[in-house]
Amino acid sequence: MVTSVTSLGRSGLYDWFVQRASALILLAYFLFLGWTLVAGVDYASWKALFSQTWMRVFSLLALVSLCAHAWVGLWTVFTDYLTERMLGSAGGIVRLLAEAISALVIFTYLVWGIQILWGL
Repeated sequence: MVTSVTSLGRSGLYDWFVQRASALILLAYFLFLGWTLVAGVDYASWKALFSQTWMRVFSLLALVSLCAHAWVGLWTVFTDYLTERMLGSAGGIVRLLAEAISALVIFTYLVWGIQILWGL
């Protein structure tokens, strides 16, 4: 069992649940956006939709879900493929560096998305 302080959850089961729950939230969000676009939308109605608090909260939930989903997925890939067996003695350092860069990028996108959504 691989455990790490950089894992999102406390266990593999928790990470699995985060991955599935975030996927369902993202599916609901993108189906709603797709339906809205297919139904026909102009700039004024699009702006009115995103000015409503429930849509901002739904978008924020989708953004947080996207970040959690990406982190669990990347962490899984890094722990599977960036190992000492694959990269030699530098494997642990390479994995930690990849995790740190990914965490920084995901956090930056999260903050940026919140600023866009809430106009901060």
